[in-house]
Amino acid sequence: MGEITTGSVTANGLDFGYLAAGPADAPLVLLLHGFPDSAHTWRHLLPELATAGFRAVAPFMRGYAPTSVPEDGAYQTGALAADAVALHEALGGGPDAVVIGHDWGAFAAYGAASLAPGRWRRAVAMSVPPISLVTGRFFEYEQLKRSFYMYVFQTPVAEAVLGRAFVEGLWRDWSPPGAGGHAEDVDHVMECLAAPDNVTAALGYYRAMFDASRHSDRYAAEQRAVSSRGDVPVLYLHGSEDGCVGADVVAPGGDLGGVLAALPAGSRAELVPGAGHFLQLDRPANVNDHILGWLN
Repeated sequence: MGEITTGSVTANGLDFGYLAAGPADAPLVLLLHGFPDSAHTWRHLLPELATAGFRAVAPFMRGYAPTSVPEDGAYQTGALAADAVALHEALGGGPDAVVIGHDWGAFAAYGAASLAPGRWRRAVAMSVPPISLVTGRFFEYEQLKRSFYMYVFQTPVAEAVLGRAFVEGLWRDWSPPGAGGHAEDVDHVMECLAAPDNVTAALGYYRAMFDASRHSDRYAAEQRAVSSRGDVPVLYLHGSEDGCVGADVVAPGGDLGGVLAALPAGSRAELVPGAGHFLQLDRPANVNDHILGWLN
């Protein structure tokens, strides 16, 4: 039951490749990855969800091969939320479905849960707090240093910069001190970004973040939903050693009260000790226990 398989589905005008585990008639859990990452980031959680009685599906996000590159070039967070809702529909999800997102996938999870609460029983967001918190301490010096790559990605040389060495550097910087063994994940990332159009797509997420003129009116409602609190309870997880979005920013002094205040009623927030930005890979047993406990 826990075997990971591959598949494809058309949703929101895109052909999504995905990894999956669990019976097709079980409650859907949709798992959304971030940058610089791939659907393989969920390889520890997929079989555990299947064993627990869920159908777990991890798509490659828009523009990440084998998923197609959107012809309209839309990469705003509202488009990511629209993809999640469309995938729920295309995969036959019911009102007992769950959406889980990491990094950019977290924004998609917030937006999808807020936009279509009748589709999701619960949500999980990891490593990126609600957008209402992406102010204040996010512009302090230490966090700005961590976020340097976002500003590099606004420049004309970004496509040339975003190669394997740069991706390896981000994984190294964002992981716990002394961590290694990320070559497999970097390999998967580079497979997703093997073509120039895929590299431009990955950069498009960041360019849309900084430039509202890149937003499509088609996703106006979804864009508003991303920054709305919504009603679906959310489990928020953050690594204590996150080198991308510092725990000092999200949980100053270890206090996640600010995150909880921005989430719907009934939500929970936890720091995962010893985990970096990719906490689902750094501390898979701990993260899996948190998520399975939340769902059950």
